Amino acid sequence: MTDAATEKREIVPVSYRLYDADFDRFADELGASFARYGFAVVTDHGLEQARIDAAIQSAKDLFALRKETKEKYVTGKGGQRGYVAFGVETAKGAQHSDLKEFWHVGRDLPPGHPYRSTMPDNVWPSEVPSFQPDETWLFNALDSLGGRLLEAIARYLELERHFFDPTVKDGNSILRLLHYPPARFDGPNVRAGAHEDINAITLLLGAEEAGLQVLDRDGDWLPINAPPGAVVCNIGDMLQRLTNHVLPSTTHRVVNPPPERRGVARYSTPFFLHFAPDYLIKTLPSCVSAEIPDRYPQPITADGFLMERLREIKLL
Repeated sequence: MTDAATEKREIVPVSYRLYDADFDRFADELGASFARYGFAVVTDHGLEQARIDAAIQSAKDLFALRKETKEKYVTGKGGQRGYVAFGVETAKGAQHSDLKEFWHVGRDLPPGHPYRSTMPDNVWPSEVPSFQPDETWLFNALDSLGGRLLEAIARYLELERHFFDPTVKDGNSILRLLHYPPARFDGPNVRAGAHEDINAITLLLGAEEAGLQVLDRDGDWLPINAPPGAVVCNIGDMLQRLTNHVLPSTTHRVVNPPPERRGVARYSTPFFLHFAPDYLIKTLPSCVSAEIPDRYPQPITADGFLMERLREIKLL
């Protein structure tokens, strides 16, 4: 990241082509962006755009269903699978609910898997036959890409390159398919109130409509306008806690559209990459020093942390 870019507070994209060509440089550029902003923009990731477009179209077909049809797929399990209706989720500490509805796809586990007690089965809408294959592909593609980004994060933290592999194996990751209907009014409700993500890292495919903003360290809100085909990635609270804030989980929001775009819906597809439910989030010793004492002397499991946060955002 150049000094000029830093002065302009731009999140400079990092090309995924460096992953194979110069892994150390890729890790340094990615890690520096995370350390400065909590966010990074990754281009040239290689995911097939036609399949991404198909998955987004299947999501649009789902959200176009009648309200009564969608509500058949409310699972009542903390919103971790299936449909969550408009106006339910509320940012931590906020008084007004977000202007969105969404659907969660999680990891398919085989019978007898020990995590089945904490990770419910997926539910699939029979009314949209393409939905299951399209979203399963997208889940797996982003899960794989996220694992490779974690390799670079490990290298940036001077850990063994595959340090995170066992921590996220069979992790409780979530693909969230989001629909923000047209917002034809000013607040107090907004599309997504200011919040931080719960998980380890989030991968977000670029939305067709603007609105994503990041709270910079000086208190200004910076718009994220990623190039077409890029993935926006950010640090979640679990990884912030593990790294003792060396990698920050940055507050972000989705604001309501300007008057000329109020009649247009917004769709996006964040992938929340989680640790395995029984992984103990315990501050990395390398991230603690006399100058930076351990903020989290009491470890917590990933599932325990998740349950705390789901209660705070009114999904439990």
